[in-house]
Formats: sequence, C-alpha cells, structure tokens
Amino acid sequence: MTADRFVVEKLAGQSRYVLLDRGEDGASSIEIGEESFVDVGGDRVLYHTLVSPDYGGQGLASVLVRAVVEDTIASGMSVVPVCPYVVAWVPKHPEYDEHIVQPLPEHIDAVRAAAD
Repeated sequence: MTADRFVVEKLAGQSRYVLLDRGEDGASSIEIGEESFVDVGGDRVLYHTLVSPDYGGQGLASVLVRAVVEDTIASGMSVVPVCPYVVAWVPKHPEYDEHIVQPLPEHIDAVRAAAD
C-alpha cells in the first residue's frame, strides 16, 4: 500500500469526507470509504465511518479518521466522536485528546436531523 494511492478529500457541500483509491498507477479514482459529519457551532460531530469490505483489514478506516480529525483541528474545530469506530479510535490516539469533546444532547439531535 502506497501513501499516494489512498487519499482523503472533503466534500463540504455533502457534509462528508471520502476515501479514494487512486490505483497503483494513480490514474483512477474510486470512492472506497466515507466519514459523515455535522457541524454544531465549533464542533464537528463524526457520526458515520464506512470503508468498503473489499478494502478491509488494511487500516484504511484509521487513515480516513486521522485525516478527518486533523482537518477538523486545522479548521479550529473540536471533534465529537459519535460513530462507534471513531469512539473506539480516539482513546488509541491520545495526541488528539485536547481536541475531543464528548457528545451532548445538541450533538445527538443534530446527527438525527442530518440522518433524516
């Protein structure tokens, strides 16, 4: 797996990030994963992580979440883990602790509204 093969792009208008496989030669671009989010004030609530089963076991969900967390922090926002994958990922990466906010009722309400 080469670092240039898999890239993460933000699709702000769709409130999600996508994980792309650009192929061995970098000539193609196939969407293989996503992280859905909703912004609530200065918090970005991460509520859905998905990587195609065809790409399972390669650590790509972690690649996706790390890129999303780093982009969120760079944007001056806090990260609110709601997705079970992100909830499990956060304690394994204490370097981001100061940017993590525990979910509040307004975060959950925003997720419900976004999912409808």
